[in-house]
Amino acid sequence: MEIIDITDNKELLEETYLLSMKEWGRIRSEEEYLKDALVKAQEVINKQNDKIIFVLGLLDNNILIGFISLFNYDGEERKDLTPWYATMYVKKEYRGLGYSKILNDALKRKAKDLGYKKLYLKSDLKNYYEKFGAIKFDKLSNGEDLFYMDL
Repeated sequence: MEIIDITDNKELLEETYLLSMKEWGRIRSEEEYLKDALVKAQEVINKQNDKIIFVLGLLDNNILIGFISLFNYDGEERKDLTPWYATMYVKKEYRGLGYSKILNDALKRKAKDLGYKKLYLKSDLKNYYEKFGAIKFDKLSNGEDLFYMDL
């Protein structure tokens, strides 16, 4: 297992976008997902996307197991807060094996190395991010809880 920064890796970024859109996007055709994934990955590589700070991938023998991102912002609400812990995802067949903790720890380490003191995240999951040190401090207008993590 290895954690790598995939922010400039077109193939892995495309896969992360495809998985992200299927998990959190609206229902669309496979062709639409793929087309959007190709475009968004290229925007990140060309530094045309001001939202993404970095994307980390967890790989096993060059196979993507999961990923996690650090964003400058995550949605329109609370753009006063930065950076945002975002898109933590582990493929279904690898869940329950501790990989989310590996991704979480890697994101926090890299964010701290970049000089950040605190991370923000939003979620409607109950009692999940708290185990990684997240502290709930507010609620967004869409009902999601707002958390911070000290680094």
